[in-house]
Amino acid sequence: MIPSKKYLITLLVLVILGIIFYQKVYIPKTTYETLSPTKGVLQVKVFGIGNVGAKDIYPINAQTGGRVLSILSDEGKWVKKGDLLARMDSVDLPELLEEAKVAVEKATLERKALDQELQSLMAQKNLALMTYKRYAKLQKQAFASKAEYDKAKADFDAIKAQIEATQARIKSADSEIKRAQKGVKALQVKLSRYAIYAPIDGYVISKDAEVHQTLLPSQSILKIVDPQTVWIKAYIDEKLSGQIAIGEKATITLRSQPNKKFRGVVKRIVAQSDAVTQEREVDVAFDKLPIPFYINEQAEVLIETKTYHDVVKIPAKVLTYHAQKAGVWIRKEDKAHFQPLSIIAQNDEELAVEGVSIKSEILLESPKNKSLKEGMKIH
Repeated sequence: MIPSKKYLITLLVLVILGIIFYQKVYIPKTTYETLSPTKGVLQVKVFGIGNVGAKDIYPINAQTGGRVLSILSDEGKWVKKGDLLARMDSVDLPELLEEAKVAVEKATLERKALDQELQSLMAQKNLALMTYKRYAKLQKQAFASKAEYDKAKADFDAIKAQIEATQARIKSADSEIKRAQKGVKALQVKLSRYAIYAPIDGYVISKDAEVHQTLLPSQSILKIVDPQTVWIKAYIDEKLSGQIAIGEKATITLRSQPNKKFRGVVKRIVAQSDAVTQEREVDVAFDKLPIPFYINEQAEVLIETKTYHDVVKIPAKVLTYHAQKAGVWIRKEDKAHFQPLSIIAQNDEELAVEGVSIKSEILLESPKNKSLKEGMKIH
């Protein structure tokens, strides 16, 4: 009698433990949250990381070697086209230029003097010609001697020779004026290289020299960026870059302003990929440039490549793989069933799929639940 009671008590305990296990362990382990697919619009986006850069960055270089006298701008400053940015020590060029101008003035005055001399000689020539003609006529009529005729003719010939000589000196003076003027222009051009002006309206992003520093020709003083060409140089995986086209809209997030979104547009897709990273550079310009901006600042871009309308959508997190097929686990007659899917498109959050209806109940897997298997009973 006593042993039978022991068996009954043991059996009762086992039943109670079984009930507790079923309710506290088995049921929670096989109870899954579910969700249903939705139908609507899917915006496909491609993500990339890069840096702020620009298409046009102008190095402002020393055009000739020498010592820096002054730098009139600095990093973070805006400049206008034609603004004076820096001056170099021109040494003795101003004095040489003044001497060249004096030479031009001297040659010009000499030319004017020769003009006046020529005018005087032309007047003398006219008088000598009249005298010569008169004596020639008188000599034929025997009213003048041969000596008087010869003297009149010699005077006329002498004046003509003086005129020719003066005209030759005038040509020489003209050549001297041109030579001196070219010398002035050459010195002015050379002197202009010691004053450096802004080639565009822009933003100074780098100061590469200091006052009193001696520079070599073409050594950088400042760098200016054209704000109209500032963009994000984003790097996109080759697998995704083929979806991108010039003109597509994008969202830009700067590392210094993580909570602010800037609108942009794809301006250029670089033709050559990086052989090591297998990424392609995609340049995304700002619709409205943030001020201030910082070249080389890290940034993220989300490029809107295509829009799909009236498609069945599921969250990206529910996609799983079974038997080397992509799909989802669905509830079918209170049992788990793997439903293979055909993926039409996807972004970071959602997928557009075929193979499942909006009435389906998709099972959400969790580490707290048992691993799903085909045909297993679920709650």
